[in-house]
Amino acid sequence: MAMDLLWSQGILVLHLGIIIFNVVGVVVIPWGAWRHWRWVRIFWWRALHLVALSVVALQAVLGRACFLTIWQSRLQEEAGREGFRAPFIQTWGNHQLFWNLPMTFFTVVYLLVWIYVIILWWKVPPVWPRRGAVA
Repeated sequence: MAMDLLWSQGILVLHLGIIIFNVVGVVVIPWGAWRHWRWVRIFWWRALHLVALSVVALQAVLGRACFLTIWQSRLQEEAGREGFRAPFIQTWGNHQLFWNLPMTFFTVVYLLVWIYVIILWWKVPPVWPRRGAVA
């Protein structure tokens, strides 16, 4: 039971990290292009960002909750937890992640962000790794 709660909190931290990664990428890519920061064009970083946001948009279009949310919730239930009787960080994280708005709202937002990232891929193209180049 305690291990389920620990795993649930780990998933929450991972989930928050992915959200921060996605949001920071959306802001930093155009800003970094304007400031001529080369690292915002690193291919693997940009590809990971695009894939992460594609997963978010696809789940929203399919009307599904994020698999991390489902996994965290199941682990919390298995640990016998309900509501917000959890550590402060976990409670705060849940409040930041889970808003009481219709799924349609999130679907539209996620799709718009995904389209924006696709446009950024075209406007601020990543630099493809050269053969034999060391990163």
